Amino acid sequence: MDSLIPFTTSGSLVDCVDRKMLVILRDGRKLHGVLRSYDQFANLVLEDTVERIYHGNAFAESWHGLFLIRGENVVLLGEIDLDKEDDIPLKQVDYDVLSAYHRQEAEEKKGREETKSQILYEQKGFCKEGGEGDGY
Repeated sequence: MDSLIPFTTSGSLVDCVDRKMLVILRDGRKLHGVLRSYDQFANLVLEDTVERIYHGNAFAESWHGLFLIRGENVVLLGEIDLDKEDDIPLKQVDYDVLSAYHRQEAEEKKGREETKSQILYEQKGFCKEGGEGDGY
């Protein structure tokens, strides 16, 4: 009976092994790398991993190499189409050029989330539980 329930566990990742993947984490980081392994908790091992940051029409990459990701931190996992990967209309620039813009955008987003959380707490009675990255 269990074999009749497809794609509901980490076993559905078997077809993704040895393929280039995009992983978006709870803290907003976007990682590109080759999926080498996973376990029953959806912990992932990525090889040749780069972290990409974006700003406007540009992106930058920071090399991380071998990367172990705890499964509970994964928001999205998707395969990268190698035929279309080079067709993106973005310009690659040095990481140092974009890092300041990326850091500023992250701080602005955090401020907006704190303001929203405070309004929901004061006016709507929502609790203020959760931490950074729990917005997904």
